[in-house]
Amino acid sequence: MSDSTRVFSIVGKNLKLNTKADIQPHLDELEKIADLEEIHLGGNTLGVEACQALADVLKSKTTLKVADFADIFTGRLITEIPDALRALCDALINNTNLVELNLSDNAFGGRSAEPMVNFLKNNHSFSVLKLNNNGLGVTGGTIVAEALIEAAENLKAKGLESKLRTVICGRNRLENGSAPVWAKAYAAHGGLVEVRMFQNGIRMEGIEAISKGLASCPNLEVLDLQDNTATLRGSRAIAACLPKWPQLKTLNLSDCLLKPKGGALVFGALANGSNKALETIQVQYCDLDRKALDQLGSAIDLHLTSLTKLEINGNWADEEDECIEKIKNALAKHDHEDALDELDEMDPEGEEDEEDAEEEGEDETAEEEEDKEAPATAAAAKADETDELANALAQSKITDQQIEAVKTQDTTTEPATEAAQQTESTLADTEPVAVTQHDATYQNTAEKEAQSQTGADAAVVVDSVAAVAAADADADADADAPATDAVATETSAAETHVEPQVVDPVVAPAAVDATAASAPSAAVPTTAPGETVDLSDELYTKPAGTSADADAETKASAVPTAESPKTKKRGFRAAWSAIRELLK
Repeated sequence: MSDSTRVFSIVGKNLKLNTKADIQPHLDELEKIADLEEIHLGGNTLGVEACQALADVLKSKTTLKVADFADIFTGRLITEIPDALRALCDALINNTNLVELNLSDNAFGGRSAEPMVNFLKNNHSFSVLKLNNNGLGVTGGTIVAEALIEAAENLKAKGLESKLRTVICGRNRLENGSAPVWAKAYAAHGGLVEVRMFQNGIRMEGIEAISKGLASCPNLEVLDLQDNTATLRGSRAIAACLPKWPQLKTLNLSDCLLKPKGGALVFGALANGSNKALETIQVQYCDLDRKALDQLGSAIDLHLTSLTKLEINGNWADEEDECIEKIKNALAKHDHEDALDELDEMDPEGEEDEEDAEEEGEDETAEEEEDKEAPATAAAAKADETDELANALAQSKITDQQIEAVKTQDTTTEPATEAAQQTESTLADTEPVAVTQHDATYQNTAEKEAQSQTGADAAVVVDSVAAVAAADADADADADAPATDAVATETSAAETHVEPQVVDPVVAPAAVDATAASAPSAAVPTTAPGETVDLSDELYTKPAGTSADADAETKASAVPTAESPKTKKRGFRAAWSAIRELLK
């Protein structure tokens, strides 16, 4: 405590200081203190102009150690607070004697966290930071924690160690969202002695992260996580870190919902003897059963000889139960009979309901599954990268048996039926040169397209294999159809005009067969075979002996001569051969 002659205080005077004129009488008193060490302004409300005037004076008070600005913005608009706060914090940046900054009980929220950043990053002298009940939220809490991380990095770059020893940041709704950043900040400031983060709505994942961050702080003496939610996962993390805090004196886990299993883990860790310096244990309203409390009694009896304060009220036991007697006897053994707090709200009938038990079990199961999923996911990703073609085969539902069947068809000559042979013979008599040219073009295109397929187009090639197989089967079916049906279809289709369609024979060969099957077939001329006319860059058969008018009418209504099933099959076989060579 500083000499009263070096302390300036107007605490609790309920002053409303808006302007420089309002605060000037107090500034005059402040300037009279030559070696100012502490300033306390709580219980008053300061406006922007008043704070700026105060900041000008504080810049010259280089001996200041404690800047207590708690509860100084009551009734102020959110638009006022950032500028007022920035003025005060910036005035302290270059103060090398500053030990403590207290901004508690100022409801400036996340939007007013940024004005503190410049001070937090650049003043490397302060060791105590109090930000209690500020309504920071996840966003504001993250901003503060990131500023502390940057400060640690700046110190490390200069070869210096952090002087930060105490962080009090309770009642700020930090929640899980900011917990990982706080964990990193704590790990960066490894000299921390006291950390209080009570009533922040932090759940088990956040408790786990913070505990792991604090594991880098071997000198930790006070850990207060009251009124957050630990359950089994958080309790396991705390228990694992307890041996790393041999100087721990205060452990406050009240209202943290440790549950029987979590309590057993924590007390079991204490029974190992790594925390003999403990003076205070607070585990009220944690849903601890008799078995867990019995383990606490064993830990006290074996190692906790310095324990002078124990709070276990609100758990599932009776004052007369054996586990409570064990705790009392253990405390008496170390001459601390009065260490146990009142037990007026014990719940001897309390037990974990089915819903809570299921939730705790799900928590544990989810954690185990996360551990298992990590390597499995990595292996799956690697398999996907190295086996894209196999994956494409699976997606297109083409089995090894189907591919083998197509290969077998390609090497086996099936005898055509008598009707199919008759149909092919009839069509061959009238088949124009255009068909032969189309067949050659088809084969060349198929080979070129298939050869151009590379690893990046493997899936397209596989789809082509499926299409070829399907079209091959359709061609066989066409070959088996009775000749009378084919002729009848061709005759009835003579009256119908069909627009020619250009189809890629490799990418979608099945489309050719589908068009031939669904569209009416062109009439097959029976005279002057081989004589052709040019219509729209396509070759068509011109019936012999037609007049000029008839020829014009033929040009207007003619359609490409249909390929025979045998011709189509030759094209598909050519495409398949090219694709098969690529797959090899």
